[in-house]
Amino acid sequence: MIELELAAVFLLILMNGAFALSELALVSARARRLQAMADAGRAGAASALALTKHPGRFLSTVQIGITLVGILAGAFSGETLGIRLAATLQEWGVPENVADPLGFGLVVVCVTYLSIVIGELVPKRFALRNPEGIACVMAPLMGVISRIAAPAVWLLDASTTVVFWLLRVGPEQPNVVTDEEIRAFIAEAEGAGTIEPAERHLISGVMRLGDRPVRAVMTPRHEIDWLDLAADVVEVREKLIATQHSRLPVGEGSYDALIGVVQSKDLLARIMIDGSVDVRAHITAVPTIPDTASALGALAMLREAKVPLALVYDEYGHFEGLITPADLLESITGVFRAEAEEPGAVCREDGSWLLAGWLPADEMAEHLQIPLPPERDYQTAAGYVLSVFRRIPSTGEYVAAAG
Repeated sequence: MIELELAAVFLLILMNGAFALSELALVSARARRLQAMADAGRAGAASALALTKHPGRFLSTVQIGITLVGILAGAFSGETLGIRLAATLQEWGVPENVADPLGFGLVVVCVTYLSIVIGELVPKRFALRNPEGIACVMAPLMGVISRIAAPAVWLLDASTTVVFWLLRVGPEQPNVVTDEEIRAFIAEAEGAGTIEPAERHLISGVMRLGDRPVRAVMTPRHEIDWLDLAADVVEVREKLIATQHSRLPVGEGSYDALIGVVQSKDLLARIMIDGSVDVRAHITAVPTIPDTASALGALAMLREAKVPLALVYDEYGHFEGLITPADLLESITGVFRAEAEEPGAVCREDGSWLLAGWLPADEMAEHLQIPLPPERDYQTAAGYVLSVFRRIPSTGEYVAAAG
């Protein structure tokens, strides 16, 4: 009966759609999300995760299924439906030499159309909507088919491996998420309203912190208030009144001879009590850190330090600055208005940017959408300009760089 034949062809098209649905769902599914679903006890997640770990076998299974379905659908549509439609056309008065190719052609066109829409496009669009969920549903069935067709699957997988070897194609590299992909995900989430712009700014700041060395986030030596042990009480009192900092480094004659820090309130209290102070008696030792260390390494050190402050030195032993939790916080959130003498970046009406010299180079690169070399000897916008000019530029000079 023609109804059964039509049902058989439609069933084959649906089977083709099931294979296409499984293929795209498992290829698009993220392993980490599947692992989380498996840990939560989601049915089928473990099977889907196992299939994604052996993509060659899975793809071979899918290809076997799609190929067999295509052969059977072609046989049914050409030999059965095509003949029936040709006979019907002849009954309607169409000549036999026209009815045979016309009937076969119409059946092929209709079956091909349905195969593309129902057997490919619709299932694949469904798979893209929820790849992990669909993968969990389809994976057990694909696992069963893979075991049933194990010899053919092994042959196809081994043949593919041999072809890759002949082409000198190396082993598949692990799928590692890059910083650029994470930033793209965050931007997409912001555009969709999942996260707020302020949240994106903070997340970007945390990522920048992980890439910055200590010298990029420290307070440089020329901005530091410090006490000299050789200073008298009057000088110490004036320094304590003028400074805005709760802790001050103490040195013996110069920056490069710092021996620790003192609490400003302790010295002020002593001066108010009897008018004299022994600065050396109030010194607390603090850790030191090289300027090439990572900012995250500095964060770990400050957590363990008795006083949350570290002195930064270069490879020659010269004092470069100091780092505190406030410096790390500013690296994430940006400079607070009360501490900034000028805004770091201003977009002007003509689309150009006015950048402060102290603006971190990676933030500058984000504003200007330009790449920075992974290995560089500067950390600020001023350093970038100097690296391009190779000298100190004069006011009004310009240079083309990075497009």
